[in-house]
Amino acid sequence: MARIKEVRDERNPGEELTVNGWVRTRRDSKQGFAFIELNDGSCLGNLQIVVDQETKGFAESTKEITTGAALTITGTLKESPGKGQRVELHASELKVLGTADPETFPLQKKRHSFEYLREIAHLRPRSNTFSAIARVRNAASAAIHNFFQERHFLYVHTPIITTSDCEGAGQMFRVTTLDLARLAGIQTEIDYSQDFFGKAASLTVSGQLEAEIYATSTGPCYTFGPTFRAENSNTTRHLAEFWMVEPEIPFFDLNDNMQLAQDFIKHVISHVLETCAEDMEFFNQRIEKTVLETLQHIVDHDFERVSYTDAIEILTSSKKEWEFPVEWGHDLQSEHERFLTEEHFKKPIILFDYPRTIKPFYMRCNDDGKTVRAMDVLVPRIGEIIGGSQREERLDVLEARMKECDLDPEEYWWYLDLRRYGTVPHAGFGLGFERLIQLLTGMQNIRDCIPFPRTPKNAEF
Repeated sequence: MARIKEVRDERNPGEELTVNGWVRTRRDSKQGFAFIELNDGSCLGNLQIVVDQETKGFAESTKEITTGAALTITGTLKESPGKGQRVELHASELKVLGTADPETFPLQKKRHSFEYLREIAHLRPRSNTFSAIARVRNAASAAIHNFFQERHFLYVHTPIITTSDCEGAGQMFRVTTLDLARLAGIQTEIDYSQDFFGKAASLTVSGQLEAEIYATSTGPCYTFGPTFRAENSNTTRHLAEFWMVEPEIPFFDLNDNMQLAQDFIKHVISHVLETCAEDMEFFNQRIEKTVLETLQHIVDHDFERVSYTDAIEILTSSKKEWEFPVEWGHDLQSEHERFLTEEHFKKPIILFDYPRTIKPFYMRCNDDGKTVRAMDVLVPRIGEIIGGSQREERLDVLEARMKECDLDPEEYWWYLDLRRYGTVPHAGFGLGFERLIQLLTGMQNIRDCIPFPRTPKNAEF
């Protein structure tokens, strides 16, 4: 049994084979035969199937061969006279495995809005756009693992349930087995010592802190898994559940970290461009006409390194009118990030040395007392795609920063132990995987870059 991608690209005329898939279209001829476009999700292009009255099973099931129906077909591969296809399958036997009522099947051969397709997320992978996104997502995942494995990084599975707030923002989903509805009428404060874990627990916002344990024990490592943030945001750039790639490297400083981030992004883009050429051409034609140009430009150029302070100076002297005012000590907004990458530098940039007041406790403090060794990688059209830092390895400074951020050092006793026993300089970063998929595909809404989006008031499927 052969996948359609294999048949279209590798199999030769004259071969007998069997394929499976779903009907995209059917076109009947007055001469009594029909052309069926079959797709099994392995590639963007369909395989044309030629059936006639001699095809076993065709006559008795002809009314069931409609868009969405699942078929298994055996036949002989022949050269195709049709434009844009090397071969076609002349069927000797056909069997309908599953029918699809043409009156109710919601994915007909017409252009559907992405908003509508989110409502049928269980069927949208059968569309051209979302099957292509799935293949690009798969290729990007493989490239991520290849990048780190080739550099001898250890893949670490960090916990999904945690008692630590890595970012210190408090935007965490609580995990509990307590009957909160009953407790609400009994006590004003919940006694989490009676809960499943004996303390308050939440879904993780990052695997970084746990990754540091392995980085300072077994060497360079990385995590790649789901993270969760209870941020009530309905923008096209935010999800409540998303995947993060987080490498952590001992004996690294900020400059090492910036170089690794640049090499990493270029590697993933290059791999996807090479292995998903047909899908990428589709995105370039149908979704965003500059996506291939943008990606190739990223691959071909070194990223500009700019201090946060210099970036603020560039923005304030640009004479542009901003929706959000530019001021030192405030986070940059999407409009600022896109101006820097798309108009001023016209390429990706890495901002570094951010104000300590807008960054988490674990980032290494600079000697100026005002900034930390943080970095953000900004790319055209997306803005921030990576955030990272050199970590604070000095015990006394880290304890002081925790108190400054209203965190109890006793709750992070194990994290502080890493500084008590054989502390070393180390650094790392986090990449939001769905933002990377946005960059690769040109999709405008991040909800279309993950199979089943989780957003405020939405947890379907």
